[in-house]
Amino acid sequence: MTYQVRSAEERRLAIQENASRLGIDDALISELVETFYGRVRTHPRLGSIFNGEIDDWPEHLAKLKDFWASVALNAGRYSGKPVPAHTKLEGVRREDFADWLGLFRLTLEDIAPGAETVDYFMVRAERIAQSLKLAMFGLETLERG
Repeated sequence: MTYQVRSAEERRLAIQENASRLGIDDALISELVETFYGRVRTHPRLGSIFNGEIDDWPEHLAKLKDFWASVALNAGRYSGKPVPAHTKLEGVRREDFADWLGLFRLTLEDIAPGAETVDYFMVRAERIAQSLKLAMFGLETLERG
């Protein structure tokens, strides 16, 4: 078995080429973030959590676009620390992550160019949600799902 060692730049280009093949670019990410968080803000449960915490939505949406560009395109534009930002939140329940993921999937199904693109984002969103749940609720999260 032969292993090919790739540089960070080669990995970045491979990720970006795959994302491009799936129709993922800054325009899609912008539409995803704007549409999704527009829905979050009016969601019966999630709306109160996000609206109670975020004072400047345009600034926050710009940060989220950089975050998702870094996640989906390996763009390297996001330099924040999402775990500390989320662990300080009060009133968030473990079940809220299922609502967040469901709304995220629904938004993707509405705007993404295909099912493979939905899956690409959802794998990443589910990892992020699991990581945040683990940070916020501890190991019991792994047992409960």
